[in-house]
Amino acid sequence: MAKAFLAFVFLAVCLAVLPLLVGDGREGRETVNIIGSTSIQPFAELLAEEFNRKSTAWYVEVQGGGSTAGIQALANGLADIGTCSRCLKKEECDEFRPVVIARDGLAIVVHPSNPVMGLSLSQLRRIFNGGISNWSEAGGADRPVRPITREEGSGTRESFMSLVMGKERVSRRALVQESNGAVKELVKGDPSAIGYMSLGLVGEDLKTLPVDGVEPTAANVAMGKYKLLRSFYFVLKGDPGPGAGEFIEFVLSEEGQGRLKAEGLTTVR
Repeated sequence: MAKAFLAFVFLAVCLAVLPLLVGDGREGRETVNIIGSTSIQPFAELLAEEFNRKSTAWYVEVQGGGSTAGIQALANGLADIGTCSRCLKKEECDEFRPVVIARDGLAIVVHPSNPVMGLSLSQLRRIFNGGISNWSEAGGADRPVRPITREEGSGTRESFMSLVMGKERVSRRALVQESNGAVKELVKGDPSAIGYMSLGLVGEDLKTLPVDGVEPTAANVAMGKYKLLRSFYFVLKGDPGPGAGEFIEFVLSEEGQGRLKAEGLTTVR
């Protein structure tokens, strides 16, 4: 019994010390910090993982926080690359340079049980400004509509406001969430909910709705048929450092663009 206990203690100590001995794989490499859009974050993480396996000089670390947070981090010297899922504002264009890495559709998502088969742009706008409050007004069941939107500073929200809302405001009744993942979880669990998120992150748990009769597919985004589309940007302040430059070169390479295409995005090559 005592021997078994000692063996257990020895194993526990080894497991605790092993990470300190092995490290996280970045020893001897300089870090390239990427901060910004939660829509771009999972794609940037996939690319960084592949890049980090190959690079002996640089280690790319990716964080979220939102498009505006990414640009602020870049301005303050906390990031080497900011990620942004909206167009740069006029005042930002004077200081920063955007690099398009991919294009993405803005998918309108509902619970799989929702019988609605599509919405017009006008209906979508009225749902989010509060003009339509029951699904029966849009060809659905007699149940209240629960719109879910993104937080201020989100590039996804700003794209939605530009592409859908125009001068209209989102209703105060809309539930505000801080990431694509949070929107996804809420819609997945609520038959009355409707939200918007990156097409490349929808997966199989949600139902996407055609807008003005056009399905939100990567092919329709690539051909420009699906109108709710936006670009994904890496944002730079001045010329990139050597590590950031190598990573951008990898992302825009055939290999990097192939990885993005496999994840459902439209490539820029």
